[in-house]
Amino acid sequence: MFKRILIPTDGSEITGKAVNTAIGLARSLGARIDAISVKEPFPYSAISEMQPTPPQEFFDAQERIASQRVAAVVEECKQCEVACEGFTVEALHPWEAIIDHARTHHCDLLVMASHGRRGVTALLLGSETQKVLTHSTIPVLVVR
Repeated sequence: MFKRILIPTDGSEITGKAVNTAIGLARSLGARIDAISVKEPFPYSAISEMQPTPPQEFFDAQERIASQRVAAVVEECKQCEVACEGFTVEALHPWEAIIDHARTHHCDLLVMASHGRRGVTALLLGSETQKVLTHSTIPVLVVR
């Protein structure tokens, strides 16, 4: 059925539930997992002297945080004897990076967390999961 499951991680508690669900599913199906964490691009401004953080310092911090998030998923998979590979990617829109990774790495299922926001709160904050659901061509399992 599913052979390669993609799990985006932002390190949140709700994402931990999605990771556990993906691992359980992967174990039962003999599938492998791709863990991905999306890094923010540097917020360049028109006035370079006003940058609060030098670009390289920002990039290093983003990579460190993303790598830690992915390493936690890889370690959890290893403990459960599930094959897992970790990826970090920089993107302005995380949902686009998630869909692109799923396409280019031939993932056949996405497992994502949802905070369950509704109404105006969801509209104002946006939802990466909602955007993935709207644009994905492969199945998406949403965990709450």
